[in-house]
Amino acid sequence: MDYATLIDQRRRRFAEINEIIGDPSLFEDSRRAAEVMREHRRLKEVLELWDEQEELERQLDDNRELARDDDPELAQIAEAEIPALEERLAKCREDLQYGLLPADPNEDRDAIVEIRAGAGGDEASLFAAELLRMYERHAENAGWKTETLGSSPSEVGGFKEVALRVSGDEVFRQLKYESGVHRVQRVPATEAQGRIHTSTVTVAVLPEAEEVDVEIKPDDLRIEVCRAGGAGGQHVNRTESAVQVFHLPTGLMVRCEDGRSQGQNKERALQILRSRLYEMKVREEQERYSATRRALIGSGDRSEKIRTYNFPQSRITDHRIGLTTHNLDGILDGQLGEITRELQKAEMADRLAEAEKGD
Repeated sequence: MDYATLIDQRRRRFAEINEIIGDPSLFEDSRRAAEVMREHRRLKEVLELWDEQEELERQLDDNRELARDDDPELAQIAEAEIPALEERLAKCREDLQYGLLPADPNEDRDAIVEIRAGAGGDEASLFAAELLRMYERHAENAGWKTETLGSSPSEVGGFKEVALRVSGDEVFRQLKYESGVHRVQRVPATEAQGRIHTSTVTVAVLPEAEEVDVEIKPDDLRIEVCRAGGAGGQHVNRTESAVQVFHLPTGLMVRCEDGRSQGQNKERALQILRSRLYEMKVREEQERYSATRRALIGSGDRSEKIRTYNFPQSRITDHRIGLTTHNLDGILDGQLGEITRELQKAEMADRLAEAEKGD
């Protein structure tokens, strides 16, 4: 596919962005400045990929020509380099295709990851804690920051539910594929007969919303304070620091008690509520898309079983794309890169197919 026209458009826009960045008044509006700098980074990456692709194509052509040289030694060296060049070129083309797709306005946002134990009782709560650790380790490997916004511990050391804020570059773009039902198959530590149990945990990845994205009217809220009930030391347990926020129009409720003060817990609860309302708004907009778009990878359907973690066989299967890997320990240690890349490829193929149909 010839991307020359699209690249020319990106070059012109990149020049415009450079002029905007050169105006000191831009940084008087921090939100606007952040948006401009993100667009600058995306455009720069695309243009660098284009230059890299052209250079790799030249190298590959040169090597194919040298592979036919009369000098056997030179031809052998050139021939040996071709597979690696072809692999690099294919990867570059994939990245370029993805970069040229219309940008999802949420992809550069930070994310709130909500993890809830489902079927399976204590075992589900224990696996919820393992998924929390998986996302924390993945964030650490990616250079992102994490903050626990609220949690409800279980009696066995797991979590009934927990909310994690993840901030950094392109967080939602990478984590959006995690929304859905995660199923675990293993022998619980409490199982005397050695039988394999199946439990589920639901993950919802929300693009973090700002106040300008969602208007929350004070009259639409009922805020209650109460004594925190979980672990957290004497301060948490002896003061009424827990906050419950009810959004009356939608019936949504958020409870936060991990902070040290009512003010901090109220701020965290409103942060989660705002992101849930924003997600609802985005979903309503997606309903206007074609059936193909609604079924895309990363649609975030919370009822969809997306992945199975089979401990006896050290196997993980992502059901959306039929990907199976036996790197169970590595993935639970935060190595989600392989799965994320394959999901991105699937999404890119769907989006390109839809674009070609003119939806």
